[in-house]
Amino acid sequence: MLRLVVVWLIHTVALLAVAYLMPSVRIESFGAALLAAALLGLANTVVRPILIILTLPVTVLTLGLFILVINGVIFLAIAHLVPGFQVAGLGSAIVAAIVYSLFSWLLAALVLR
Repeated sequence: MLRLVVVWLIHTVALLAVAYLMPSVRIESFGAALLAAALLGLANTVVRPILIILTLPVTVLTLGLFILVINGVIFLAIAHLVPGFQVAGLGSAIVAAIVYSLFSWLLAALVLR
């Protein structure tokens, strides 16, 4: 249970870092970041695999690059659901999702070893 809370906080810090680095991503409070990180984790666990399976032909045709679009769409959808978390558009969401993944990976590698 403690590990789950630590991972959740890591993802929250990564989301705050994305908002700090990208002017097209805005987070108004730490609570909004916590909620957005929790929903991003839930969406990546439940919704993302379903979307990947449904869009498999397009993903194969684009040699896997369409997965970046799926990640951006999920990021943008969570931004629409969480008050206090805003993303300017799909292009910004795709870039933000990539940066968020990199920060999450780096922080998890540093903290959870």
